[in-house]
Amino acid sequence: MTIDTEATTTPRIESDVATLQRDGIVGLQGAFSREWVERLRRDMMDSFWSAIQRPGGAIGRGPRRWYVEVHPEAISGFVDLVTHPWVSAMSEAVLGPEFEIVELGFDTPFEGARNQPWHRDFPSPRDTWHDRRITSLAFNLTGVDVTQDMGPFEIAPGTQYDDGRDWDHEMFPPREIWPGYAERGTRKYPQMGDISCRSALTIHRGTAHPSPIGRPVLVLGVDAPGAGHAELHDMMVTPAFHAGLPESIRRRLVCRVVDELVPVTQKHDIEGLVMGAD
Repeated sequence: MTIDTEATTTPRIESDVATLQRDGIVGLQGAFSREWVERLRRDMMDSFWSAIQRPGGAIGRGPRRWYVEVHPEAISGFVDLVTHPWVSAMSEAVLGPEFEIVELGFDTPFEGARNQPWHRDFPSPRDTWHDRRITSLAFNLTGVDVTQDMGPFEIAPGTQYDDGRDWDHEMFPPREIWPGYAERGTRKYPQMGDISCRSALTIHRGTAHPSPIGRPVLVLGVDAPGAGHAELHDMMVTPAFHAGLPESIRRRLVCRVVDELVPVTQKHDIEGLVMGAD
């Protein structure tokens, strides 16, 4: 793991929080070594090939695009990730000192994936659309160097505060206003080792993926107390793994401690993404 001490200073964190509040997304380059990310990519792809073979293991997020939830023990660098000073500092600054780790998974588009509809990942709570307070964060890490033909993530900065209560499922803006999001949209090309922090309410989409190279990207979901997204997930850890976690992580990780891990049955199926946008 690489730690850039400049990235965790108080002025840097204050600046990054301000960028997040304004744009709905902010990033840190070179947070992890390429060797660390290579292990992460292998872990994600091993988990994908296992998940795709069982019902409900890999949830479709559009043609040739899947989302897989995993347990922390499936990711060899899990502790490195959740203890990274920038991840901890951003979570605490935005969500408060009692933030909760509620989700671990990855999105995987392959060759043939199409543009997704513009969307957010769940309905906006009143805290956000009315009070302009972000109550949950998604940290993303790419498993590959992203290029134009790998269906880069596209996001419309500043849209995390859009109301959306009259949208389909409160998540999908009507097609007639998509051009406004496309006009604001910014495509992201992270490299191995980079990490981003975003509000999952910021309007975004995955784009068309003609490359033969898959683009797995890890998702770490973090909540403010009471945000409620833990109810959509079901992380499990074994007693030995739980006991070996740093105390700061053990008290924040929302999970079940079980003698035997069983595959995650995913509860958060974003139905509107299944068919894609085109």
